[in-house]
Amino acid sequence: MTRRTEWPGSDAEPAPDPGAGPDYGTGTGSGGGFGEGAGRRARSRSRSSGSPSSSRAEKGEPRDPVEQARNICLRLLTGTPRTRKQLADALRKREIPDEAAEEVLSRFEDVGLIDDAAFADAWVESRHHGRGLARRALVRELRTKGVDSAVIDEAIGQLDSEQEEETARELVARKLRSTRGLDRDRRLRRLAGMLARKGYGEGMALRVVRQALEEEGEDTEGLEEPF
Repeated sequence: MTRRTEWPGSDAEPAPDPGAGPDYGTGTGSGGGFGEGAGRRARSRSRSSGSPSSSRAEKGEPRDPVEQARNICLRLLTGTPRTRKQLADALRKREIPDEAAEEVLSRFEDVGLIDDAAFADAWVESRHHGRGLARRALVRELRTKGVDSAVIDEAIGQLDSEQEEETARELVARKLRSTRGLDRDRRLRRLAGMLARKGYGEGMALRVVRQALEEEGEDTEGLEEPF
């Protein structure tokens, strides 16, 4: 009785008798390359033959670099303001041509989707009142985000030294309780170190911590010198 099997290119050709020669249906005989194994290889070659551009097109990604840049920027700006440099770095990382990136970034600035000045103002407001960061720390952060120095100076101008010192006092007051039980010098180092990490200068930090310790009855004699 003749066994029937599926063959590439034929709906139903009769298969040879298994005892009569090589088993071509498995692709292991001298005529290897047919059968199930060959079918898998053919399908694999077919799937891998597409070019990267055709793959992107199948996914609905635009081929025009300007449109690609526009879509990338819109995704990055969704819910999170970003500076021009942050967006430019993202486009460069995704290998968007410089000319296309410049066109999109300039257009976004024109319509107000990119506004480094507004970004810097909001950053100063949020990070000073939310995290208690001093002007020095805020300047450092804004520089890492690519904000222009003149724009940074304008934003930092929101804070004066009096407001900065008041924030330092609030930070120390919140931390003071957790240092009770420690000796004076350890309290000093811990509180002053906390202010230093937030960008407060040595002189202001010492003055604020000294006054806070005095209010708790600590002897602050000898703490006038910088630590």
